[in-house]
Amino acid sequence: MASVDPTATARPRRPKGTPGALSLWIQRRANASTATKIRRKGGRMMGMELLVLHTVGRRTGEVRENPLAWFDDGEGGRLVVASGGGSRHPGWFANLVAAPERAAVEVHGTGVVPVTAHVLDDAERARVWPGIAAAAPTIDKHQRKSERRYPVVRLVPVEA
Repeated sequence: MASVDPTATARPRRPKGTPGALSLWIQRRANASTATKIRRKGGRMMGMELLVLHTVGRRTGEVRENPLAWFDDGEGGRLVVASGGGSRHPGWFANLVAAPERAAVEVHGTGVVPVTAHVLDDAERARVWPGIAAAAPTIDKHQRKSERRYPVVRLVPVEA
């Protein structure tokens, strides 16, 4: 997969003085730190397995890395939930939807694996949500409080 360079590191840029730039910079630093931990030791947070999702910025074209909780889909893929704090879709989701063929995942010990992303439709989401809710009651609790329906994305490894 030529679109994601596994040797490239997504480095957070320094804040530029616009409102929110500092919090974005802090978030990117936290993401980079968590991604490093996942690569070295594996990652778990609140009882959930973590992966590093590689996407390409829809406006910048820069590689982005986001640590996310994942759930086994039972079919060789991984499911991720685009909760984004509840009020809006996270940036990684918009990047993924814009270029689903340019994504990759990294799980401790596997290296970077190209994936194809597929946003689940309502029927597919209804089928997998009980498993996600059982594995991550906190996500389910936040979903019940949110007016926005959290998208669920299936990440399937690309056949070589």
